[in-house]
Amino acid sequence: MPFEKEKEVAIAAALHAATICEQVRQTMVPEAIEKKDKSPVTVADFGAQAVVCKALAEAFPDDPVVGEEDAGELKTPEMAARLQQVSDYVKQVIPAATPEAVTRWIDHGNGKVASRYWTLDPIDGTKGFLRKDQYAVALAMVADGDIQVGVLACPALTLTLKEGPATGILFVAVRGEGATMQAIHGGSPEPIRVTSSSDTAHFRFVESVEAGHGDQSLQSAIAQAAGITTDSMRMDSQAKYGAVASGNAVLYLRLPSPKYPGYREKIWDHAAGVIVVEEAGGRVTDMYGQPLDFSKSDRLETTGVVVSNGEIHDQVLAALIDQE
Repeated sequence: MPFEKEKEVAIAAALHAATICEQVRQTMVPEAIEKKDKSPVTVADFGAQAVVCKALAEAFPDDPVVGEEDAGELKTPEMAARLQQVSDYVKQVIPAATPEAVTRWIDHGNGKVASRYWTLDPIDGTKGFLRKDQYAVALAMVADGDIQVGVLACPALTLTLKEGPATGILFVAVRGEGATMQAIHGGSPEPIRVTSSSDTAHFRFVESVEAGHGDQSLQSAIAQAAGITTDSMRMDSQAKYGAVASGNAVLYLRLPSPKYPGYREKIWDHAAGVIVVEEAGGRVTDMYGQPLDFSKSDRLETTGVVVSNGEIHDQVLAALIDQE
C-alpha cells in the first residue's frame, strides 16, 4: 500500500511525543491550574518536536519538516538548565539523547513547504495542555499539495470504542484508505465514519474554548441556521476534527475573529485533522467553499475553516453568505 512506511513512522513518532507530553503534564503542571508560566508547555513542545523530527529525519532524510518550534532560545547560556530538562524527558523514549542532539532534532523542523513535506504541531492546544484538558500531537505529510497521511494523538480525549470507553485516542488517516481510531495505550484500529444528520444525539457542533480563536457569536448563528439547536461543545486542539470524524459531532466552525483581522491560519493547526475528517467521509473547506491550500507556505491563504459531516456543508456555506 502506498505510504505504509510513512504511516508506521508517523504513528510511532506521535505516540513517543504523546508519552513525553503526558510525562511533562503529570510532573510539571499543577493540578487544575492554568499557569501564566509556560515552562511546562515549552518543555513538552520542544521534547515532542525533537522525537518526531528525529524519527522523520532518519526514515525520510529528504523530506523537510515544517514544525512550530525552533531551538534558538534553547541554545543560549541562560536556557542551559531548561535544555537539560528537555533532554531528560526525551531520554525517556530515546535513552541516548544528549542536549546537542536534541537541539539538532528540534531544528530539523525548520523546513519549508516543498513538493513533499511534513508539518508538525508538537502540542496543539497549549492552554488545554496547561488546564489538563484537550490537546493533540498533530503530524501530517503533504505531497504535491495534497495531504496524504495524518496522525492525531489526543491523550486526554475520551471516546467510546468497540471495547468500551477509552481516554487517549489516536486518529490515523491515509489518502484513499479511510480513517481509523484506537486507544493510545493499546487496542486495534477501528474504522470511523462521520455521522448522519439524522443522528439527533450527535447533531451538534464543536468550536474552540478560546473566544479569540474564532467568532463565536457568528459560529452560533451559523450552527442554528443549519438546524443545530444545542449549545456547542468547546474543546481545545484538533481533537475537534476527531469529534467530527468519529461521528460525535456534525460540524466544527473556526470563523475569523474580529479581534484579529487578517489572521492567517497555520498549516500545522489543520493538516492532520483535515485528512482524518475527509477520509472519514466528511468535508473541509474555507468559509467560501474553497479547499484549504497546503502547497504554498506555512500559512493558509484561505479565510475561515468549515468542517462538517458533508451532508450539511452546503447549507452552512449558504448561511455564511446570508450573514454577509
